[in-house]
Amino acid sequence: MPNSFRRLTGKGGFTLIEGMLAATVLAVGLLALAGMQGMALGRNVDANELTLATNLAADMVERVQFNRRNARFYNGINTTDGTTVPTSDVMAAGDYVQWKSRLEAAQLQGSSLAKVQGVVTVTPFDAAIPFLNQRQVAVQVLWRSGTGPSRTKRVTLSSVIAPE
Repeated sequence: MPNSFRRLTGKGGFTLIEGMLAATVLAVGLLALAGMQGMALGRNVDANELTLATNLAADMVERVQFNRRNARFYNGINTTDGTTVPTSDVMAAGDYVQWKSRLEAAQLQGSSLAKVQGVVTVTPFDAAIPFLNQRQVAVQVLWRSGTGPSRTKRVTLSSVIAPE
């Protein structure tokens, strides 16, 4: 028998079963990787929503801080009540209008914040020491997520504001 036709014993390549098992392991790994990619994308969208909502809430807290002498006039601001300005203070009324327009713009600019609304509550901070005139300000931004299961999400920023 010529050398080229000689049967090799004990030496050989992969069998068909080994090749199929390797392909199966590779497919399972790729499917797991695809699942993780989808989860990471969803968490990225959630993080973007949270960042935008936090910035909107911080904007109103800063407005109240700037007008801290009249902080009590911000109590009861709720952007879902329509177009009526809930306060008689000119600066607080202007802040309400500007903040409401920022909330509406955030909803319209292609973000995933849907049905976004803002609520501000201002209460005396420490009733035991009323002469300090400190106020507890809580700003809440609520929205419905535009991705995944539709549920209401919220961010609440709270701060104590003292007059000058």
